[in-house]
Amino acid sequence: MDRIVVISGGGQAKVIISILKKNREYEIAGYVDKVDKGELLGARYLGGDDVLRGLFENGVRNAAIGYGQLKDVSVKRDIVERVSRIGYSFPPVVSHDAIINEDVVISRGTVVIDGVVVNTGSRIGEFCLINTKSSIGHDCVIGEFTHVAPGATLTGEVRLGRNVLIGAGATVIQCRVIGDDVIVGAGAVVVEDIRDKGIYVGIPARKMT
Repeated sequence: MDRIVVISGGGQAKVIISILKKNREYEIAGYVDKVDKGELLGARYLGGDDVLRGLFENGVRNAAIGYGQLKDVSVKRDIVERVSRIGYSFPPVVSHDAIINEDVVISRGTVVIDGVVVNTGSRIGEFCLINTKSSIGHDCVIGEFTHVAPGATLTGEVRLGRNVLIGAGATVIQCRVIGDDVIVGAGAVVVEDIRDKGIYVGIPARKMT
């Protein structure tokens, strides 16, 4: 069985460790973090990022990014770049308790949590987080490093750009387009296309001034 290391020891890392254990597709070598947080669901602390090269040389060739929502997505991008330079692969981590229908593409590094539904024809880009009980309708396209938070709903044929956050319980109605670097607040309802980056809240969603 191939081995995998989890990058980070935070709450989202524990969720990923739990999914990896349930799926039984990889052996978890442990996790790396600046801080030793003890065993996480049986996964041992391996050290800081400086141990990653040694782990790779000893046969750990896969990594999962264990970060959830970050204020600055460039932090996650930087980590991916550094770990990629060592040579690690980033397989998608998809819970067996999610429903993934036919003709769906889930790209490298993306994490899909328990209870998610992804419907036919959807395409999810690299290093996304599709969180608990969110729903991705048919023929949606989601750009890289995007986070769909718990309970959010994308109805059919929605297009999301890069670095987008769809907040918890938010809804994007059918065929809407949301550009790069947009935050949609929790519980908001997007009824029109959003082209300009910024924070959008309310029903219907409007840009905060």
